[in-house]
Amino acid sequence: MNFELTINTTQDITADIEVIIVSEQNLEHRFVQDRELLEKAGFKGTQDETCLLIEKDRLYVGIDSISSINVRTAVAIAIRTLSNTPYTSIKIASYMNHPKCTAVLRGMVEGFVLGAYSFDRYKSEKSKLAIENITISLDEYNGYELNIEPCSIAMGNGQISAEATNFTRDIVNTTPDDCYPKVMAKIAKKLAKENGLDCKILKPKKLRKEKMETLLAVARASRHKPRVIHLTHKPKDAKAVVTIVGKGLTYDSGGLSLKPSDYMVTMKSDKSGGSAVLGIMKAVSEMNLPIEVHGFIGAVENMIGGDAYKPDDVLVAKNGKTIEIRNTDAEGRLVLADVLCYAQQEVKADYIFDMATLTGASVVGVGHYTSSIMGNSDEVKTMILKASKISGEFATKLDFNRYLKKSLNSEIADICNISNTRYGGAITAGQFLETFIDDHHKDKWAHIDIAGPAFVEHTWGENPHGASGAGVRLMSRLIEGLARPKK
Repeated sequence: MNFELTINTTQDITADIEVIIVSEQNLEHRFVQDRELLEKAGFKGTQDETCLLIEKDRLYVGIDSISSINVRTAVAIAIRTLSNTPYTSIKIASYMNHPKCTAVLRGMVEGFVLGAYSFDRYKSEKSKLAIENITISLDEYNGYELNIEPCSIAMGNGQISAEATNFTRDIVNTTPDDCYPKVMAKIAKKLAKENGLDCKILKPKKLRKEKMETLLAVARASRHKPRVIHLTHKPKDAKAVVTIVGKGLTYDSGGLSLKPSDYMVTMKSDKSGGSAVLGIMKAVSEMNLPIEVHGFIGAVENMIGGDAYKPDDVLVAKNGKTIEIRNTDAEGRLVLADVLCYAQQEVKADYIFDMATLTGASVVGVGHYTSSIMGNSDEVKTMILKASKISGEFATKLDFNRYLKKSLNSEIADICNISNTRYGGAITAGQFLETFIDDHHKDKWAHIDIAGPAFVEHTWGENPHGASGAGVRLMSRLIEGLARPKK
């Protein structure tokens, strides 16, 4: 999909169809040329409502108010509406809520790219979106005079972040028989080669040398050997150092604590955290942000067999902590424990984040569409929440407390891999991970549980059925924020 920015008005642009965004309060706006037809069609201009006037080659789509989140979903709905039409080009005006804030324009570009996404790798008949070219006019809805240079940057970054999100969606949607640890490592190597990243892959022999025994225990019943992936974007004169650790469970059967069959379906999505790290590294490198970014992924498959690790085992993590295993389906935190320790050994970061589809408790607590943010530092958690709002991803804080942490106590080891209570499972999982954060990073770390939004089996907003690419836009926006000069 090609984007072009122009100072010409939409009337002077040649395209197959025009997309017009309009709110219920502004049906009399100068952009609305078909008031009578819209009235006959019953179009009210409510959020994401569409009306395609084929005879006029105009598609109207409604918004509640002009904001990046509203425009992003509106244009995603618009591009889906046009998916089965022969139109090959679109023209659209600009919509801003401030003459110097380009977030809405970026949201528009992201909406087009994200809304056009489809995953048809396993279908006999492939989908084919005819739209190839989108021209955006700087003729602005509120009459603001826009500077083409920052608008062009916003358009470019929006396209990069959205395409990186779609890249992540593809990895998550790929079946476990086609995407296992070795394949994730190949994807990382290819990305590194194409985007000028450094790439280091740790195989089992090196993992044993690094004493990553909890990760190896989770992996040992699978025929697919584990990998730990380390990607690096290292610009000159970096303004900050950021580490991101992702859970890459390419499939999770639950191990000997076997999942019920209906819970096992969609477990290809348990690699969403690691896949998001790949997408983030793609976005950061293509934007060439002046931030040193390290992406670590623990790529593992959790299966059953005679060599599977067991409830009642006691494992020793890389940092020497002993872990009593009471449930083999609480495996992601074991993988992350070792990878977090390794990441901190390799890099002293200004900020360290881990991303994982870690707990069903997060979904129960905050729903399918929201990520849960945990950590010791209110400043770091607030930074993530701010980035989530700008990016259009939903997130909320879950606070630690000492009473829940006691529920992880073990009588025979340093810590248990699950809580002794059924309540507060998302928080206790975060507190388990905190055990593996060293003193240097204690107040620089945050845990992001993306179990809710990472994979949803219906279309929502700009997101399709299946993988959403949760975390890519959020973290890209956060890193972009670190790159800006402080006021």
